[in-house]
Amino acid sequence: MEFIYVLKLIPRLHKEENWTTADEDIVQYHFQRLKEFTEAGVVILAGRTLNEEENAFGIVIFEAEDAEKAKAFMKEDPAVKEGIMTAELFPYRVALSR
Repeated sequence: MEFIYVLKLIPRLHKEENWTTADEDIVQYHFQRLKEFTEAGVVILAGRTLNEEENAFGIVIFEAEDAEKAKAFMKEDPAVKEGIMTAELFPYRVALSR
């Protein structure tokens, strides 16, 4: 099954001057985890919008056995787990891909 989760920064991080070294480290762990799962064939696509405003967001499209495992995968994302991003999960189906 395929799923997508949408990530949004917490309001404190909407301004670049509010970022701490710890926040940057969490984002690095977040990226590294997604890279590893992409290489393992679990993550289909991950990315983010390039704007820095409140409406910026990221997405992760991935495969999981069921909704429960998908939710656990999302909650283990370091950015979600450490509370610097919120995440919302949806069942998803890739219809077209280049």
